[in-house]
Amino acid sequence: MKYSLIVNGAAGRMGKRIMAFACEDGFFSISAAIEHPKHPDLGKNIGQLAGIEALNVALQSQLPSAGDVMIDFSLPEAADASIRHCADNNIALVLGTTGLSAAQFELLRQAAGKIAIVQATNMSLGMNLLFSLVGKVAKSLGAEYDIEIIEAHHRFKKDAPSGSALSLAEAICKETGRSYPGGLVHGREGKDVPRQAGEIGMHAVRAGDIIGQHTVLYSSLGESVTIAHNAHTRDTFARGALRAAKWVVEQKPGLYSMKDVLGLQ
Repeated sequence: MKYSLIVNGAAGRMGKRIMAFACEDGFFSISAAIEHPKHPDLGKNIGQLAGIEALNVALQSQLPSAGDVMIDFSLPEAADASIRHCADNNIALVLGTTGLSAAQFELLRQAAGKIAIVQATNMSLGMNLLFSLVGKVAKSLGAEYDIEIIEAHHRFKKDAPSGSALSLAEAICKETGRSYPGGLVHGREGKDVPRQAGEIGMHAVRAGDIIGQHTVLYSSLGESVTIAHNAHTRDTFARGALRAAKWVVEQKPGLYSMKDVLGLQ
């Protein structure tokens, strides 16, 4: 028997690719595809929206009461409703929406007492490997090395810096004892803004159709070390989200990360 999958944010770029890969994979049956109430494609066949064969499911705005797992790539303002709905209806959740507030993270922790949740700022294997490495590299290199994080995304991305860039910074701060987010400096401007010891510079680029680029620069007075990840296609994130959904649908209640899904330490 197939598990039933709900896709929230289904008519977006990520949602369409998730639905296409879900149909190709065959592990899930798509039981509902959700968008906001004013979306112009409501009522349309989701298979046609995703560029695959027609499916017996239309794009809708109402969250269904039944389902095994939801993948949510919608908007931060819609996250509260998704989290509460899944917790109230015993639906596992994969949340890839970025730009969440502190209150929403607290809501996630509360909901994780009832259901299994994977929350991640980035669903790719390579990026999650970076999350595991950047703190260890910073600790090994030591305080003599300045750290800068540069991220680049397409012109339509709303939040800055990216959730993934913040996750990189958080991992570095945790491993090296820096303050997070207090130790971050977002860009630099002015005539007298010298770098302060221990700070982490954070820089966001928004241009064209860049899918996602993240670079961590470690630099001393004698050398530099750079670790970078470039996403070539959104398919990487869509496949990662489906992998997370396959994993979380069989887990006990709790708040998990992609490190748990991928078995990374």
